[in-house]
Amino acid sequence: MLHPSAQAPRVAFVTGGAQGLGLGISKHLLGLGWKVAMFDLDVDAGEEALASLTDDERDRTLFLKGDVATEADIKLAVQQCFDRFGRIDGLINNAGIADPHAPGVEDLEWDQWQRVINVNLGGVFLATKHATQHLGATKGAIVNIASTRAFQSEANTESYAASKGGIVALTHALAVSLAGDVRVNAIAPGWIEVGDWQKKANKTDPDHSDADKSQHPVGRVGTPKDIAQAVSFLLDPDMSGFMTGETMRIDGGMTHKMIYVD
Repeated sequence: MLHPSAQAPRVAFVTGGAQGLGLGISKHLLGLGWKVAMFDLDVDAGEEALASLTDDERDRTLFLKGDVATEADIKLAVQQCFDRFGRIDGLINNAGIADPHAPGVEDLEWDQWQRVINVNLGGVFLATKHATQHLGATKGAIVNIASTRAFQSEANTESYAASKGGIVALTHALAVSLAGDVRVNAIAPGWIEVGDWQKKANKTDPDHSDADKSQHPVGRVGTPKDIAQAVSFLLDPDMSGFMTGETMRIDGGMTHKMIYVD
């Protein structure tokens, strides 16, 4: 495999790229020599993300503010990325929201449902719609961030589960529609700890219990690096050129472990 920096510098557009898992992905790609456009709604997070980079990384990074569920924002940002870097090789559809205090289905308001669907699923559609022309020109790849919640659920997570399940279906639909031009795959992360990858105002340092860790056959909770490495694998045509339409479940084995109540 050729290191990206040994070829023409490749360009990634990362939604939700300035904090959490998205920041982990952005920094990992920068470390591999990519140029990265971080698209995020949070300007403070964007400024902190840029400040955390080396001078070389900062020269290869573009922060773009916008709402992934607003088509005009996405369309403009994709064009700004292309204008700055001259190409787009990878689209990482990572932006997403969840409400840990969401009410039950009988009390869930329609606008609450729509917002989650529009951001998590609609954002994937919009970014793909406007980036596909550029990705086709480079025979690039799309990586959609789904979730193991596409396959299993907790109570009161209807909108989130539906949005992530939709990403899995949209991934294989796009893979067929864009065949020959753009490869499209997804990752379904499990429990990934992103507390220390948030902006300073929201940063946490969780202490995972033995019970938390033992839910995973690998013996630990996941990190952004676990997902970022899979993203770079799926973007690399030499490593994953025979893969499209696939969803990789990366959860430390958690969804394969039977758990019984004593």
